[in-house]
Amino acid sequence: MFPNFRHSMAWLHTWFGLALGFVLMVVFFFGSLSVFDREIDRWAIPDTRFEPQPMPSFDKMLRPVFETMQPDAAARAATAPLVDGPLPERFDTPRSWGAYTTHRDPVLLLFAGYEVPGAKDHETAIYANRTVDPRTGEALPTDRLKLGSEFFYPLHYSLSLDWKNVGYWIVGFSALMMLMALVTGVIMHRKIFRELFTFRPKKTTQRSMLDMHNLTGVVALPFHFFFAFTGLVIFAYIYFPVTHTQLTPLHDRHEQIEARETGLPHDRAGVAAPMASVDAMVAEAQRRWAAKGMGGAVGYLNVQHVGDANGYVSVYRAGTDRVQLTGEGIHFKLSTGELLREDPPPTLVARINEFLTGLHLQHFKHWLLRWLYVLGGLSGCACIATGLFFFVEKRKRHHAKQGVSGARVVDALAVTVVTGMLVATLSLLIANRLLPDVMPAGWPLRGAMEKYCFWGAWVLAAVHGWWRTASVAEGRLAPAWREQCLAIAVLAVVAPVLNWITTGDHLLRTIGNGYWPVAGADLFMLASAALAFMAARKLQARAARPVTAGNVKLEAKHA
Repeated sequence: MFPNFRHSMAWLHTWFGLALGFVLMVVFFFGSLSVFDREIDRWAIPDTRFEPQPMPSFDKMLRPVFETMQPDAAARAATAPLVDGPLPERFDTPRSWGAYTTHRDPVLLLFAGYEVPGAKDHETAIYANRTVDPRTGEALPTDRLKLGSEFFYPLHYSLSLDWKNVGYWIVGFSALMMLMALVTGVIMHRKIFRELFTFRPKKTTQRSMLDMHNLTGVVALPFHFFFAFTGLVIFAYIYFPVTHTQLTPLHDRHEQIEARETGLPHDRAGVAAPMASVDAMVAEAQRRWAAKGMGGAVGYLNVQHVGDANGYVSVYRAGTDRVQLTGEGIHFKLSTGELLREDPPPTLVARINEFLTGLHLQHFKHWLLRWLYVLGGLSGCACIATGLFFFVEKRKRHHAKQGVSGARVVDALAVTVVTGMLVATLSLLIANRLLPDVMPAGWPLRGAMEKYCFWGAWVLAAVHGWWRTASVAEGRLAPAWREQCLAIAVLAVVAPVLNWITTGDHLLRTIGNGYWPVAGADLFMLASAALAFMAARKLQARAARPVTAGNVKLEAKHA
């Protein structure tokens, strides 16, 4: 079928890259935004624009808040089919309380799980959550969408397709094929250093796009490889769900044995018991970390079997001083404060898993490395986009002569994913600044309206892309690219201006006060506006350039 091995690798690289490049473009772009998800949250929710706070006092602040928490209507509706009979008005037996924060979080996330009377399965629980200001304990409005951590971040690994984990499977398969594309992309080049490190921007569109595709793919090759690989490692429990099928009985038995070995009770005793000072337990955990030369910031605090004689408290370190995702948990008896267990050093396999997970999730405190992650992700976007451009440029005149629309379809999809995705993202940020704090009666919640604006803008960009790529069927450059670049340039200026008007946080103020989460978001959008405007001008010049013999010769060579 193929004259040699290299040609077979080129075929695999081209067609798998084309089929899955659109998914990977979304993954890379929103993954890049997710590096600064907490900062985007602060831009989106002005009430959270204050400095990150340490874990507050459990005894004085968090316990009273936990005692007032109850599941919301959505949680009750999801739990109702799992119960024989009606749900109670209140859930009075909490299974667990949890509080989570990071060195970049100004707000505190609280979680509470409750026993469900009459549940068909004794493991069934119902959950409540709340986001609070750690300075006062006051709850933030529940209808505010955290654009970074609750929308962009899950979008990059699930595509917001949660039914049967379909989105996870699509992204996982795409990541697996990306690993193959990286390997085949290197194999198909014979003169690897000459071909992969050459960029000729003044050559034909096809030549410069191929050069840029090679360059962006190779410069960040290790980044692309380890991100695809570690993403697969993190979600291996979904792709190989044996613990929830064949191994369920073994898993349940293991939990019981582990509880006996660690001294951390698996079940409630059914005997009420008082709660000792959790603050004292936190102080003891910090003392033990300090004795090991570790930082003492608390990242996660969990109270299990609340109000029961088997209750215990788990205190986990934030671990921002290292790459691996680890917490050095220390566990105390809830009723007395007695030390039950200090987690031993992890095994070699566990260390490898923690390192790979931490490498992907980047919870560490290192701003330069964080920006390198962003640049690596955007280089992935550039690599995929230029690959799509090259595919269209190589074939559009040939397809025009044959009267087929393959090049036009690919170009319309590329417009939708490359520039249309940016249009949708900026439209979401603008909607965030324009929607009222309280939606009119009968309307969806504010956060849901923001999502509708995002998907609606993306659909409009797709329609525009299909409409304005008709010229590709005639072998010409589609005006959709230039027009959507101009739209990006306008939207990327409007969003920071609206932020200034609605909050008063203009760049002079945020930069002057050193408040970089908001200043950085505004500057990033303004830089994007400048790049989009420059791209629009370049595309205009390309469209006005006549077809030369050199263009035809290059296309004939690659046809």
